[in-house]
Amino acid sequence: MKSHILSYLVIALVFNSCIVSKKKFDDMLAQKVQAEGELEDKSKKLDQANASLAQLNESLKKLKQDSSDLAQNLQTGNKKLTDLNNEFEKLNANYKTSLNKSGKLNQDLAQQRDQLLAIQDNLEKTRKANDSLSNSLAEREKKVKELEQVLANKDKAVQDLKNRISNALLNFKENDLTVKVKNGKVYVSLAEQLLFGSGSIVVDKKGEGALQQLAKAIKDQKDIHVMIEGHTDNVPISQKTKYMEDNWDLSVLRATSITRILIKAGMSTNQIAASGRGEFSPVASNDNSLNKQKNRRTEIIVTPNLDELFKILDAN
Repeated sequence: MKSHILSYLVIALVFNSCIVSKKKFDDMLAQKVQAEGELEDKSKKLDQANASLAQLNESLKKLKQDSSDLAQNLQTGNKKLTDLNNEFEKLNANYKTSLNKSGKLNQDLAQQRDQLLAIQDNLEKTRKANDSLSNSLAEREKKVKELEQVLANKDKAVQDLKNRISNALLNFKENDLTVKVKNGKVYVSLAEQLLFGSGSIVVDKKGEGALQQLAKAIKDQKDIHVMIEGHTDNVPISQKTKYMEDNWDLSVLRATSITRILIKAGMSTNQIAASGRGEFSPVASNDNSLNKQKNRRTEIIVTPNLDELFKILDAN
């Protein structure tokens, strides 16, 4: 196409050369050169435009493909989003349901926790109380054993004392005196006929000998207390004196006479005491002579020292 145009121009120029002046020829030639330059420039720009258009077409094709892929991905994404929304709705509904249940469960758990704490508190208090009771029980068991041992020792001491007194008084008749253990004490009961004449407060020789043997048997035992008790029947005394008006006085004076003999025989005044019961502590009813004779007596009551026992009892 370019060559045809150039040919036509050449022919036109040759044809016109005869009729135009040289100046016009030069102008036309310049125009020709300019036209050729512009044509060449336009051709280059056209090539560049075609190349750009080809690139744009390629880019457009790629964009279309990318758009198609994006559309496919968008469709897939939308489906996933729909599925996720559905799953979310289900989970949210389940969560709300669980939350409601959880609220009740939390309330139940709180109540159970409070109950458990209360039980633990009671358990701790009970454990401490049991520990205290256990310690108290152990302490009491220890005290009981100590008390049992003291009582056993006391019983043995009382029995040994009774045997010692009985052996010391073996030479006397059973109806004149008796030795027995009662309430943890040794009772030596001396009949009136062994010690006194009727209405008398003076101990006769036979009775004084018995009292001396008794004192010899117990005077060295410092852990005892001796009480001398005088007793009478209910028959009033026949002869009143300035110092003896009734059976009270008779019983006290007899006890005092016996006390003096025991002290003279070696017993300590700190261990011995005298008292009179008159007719008011009989061992038999005063309805016949035999019973009245039983009531006319002197009792020597020997009591072991119970200080150790009292200490244990006070500690409890």
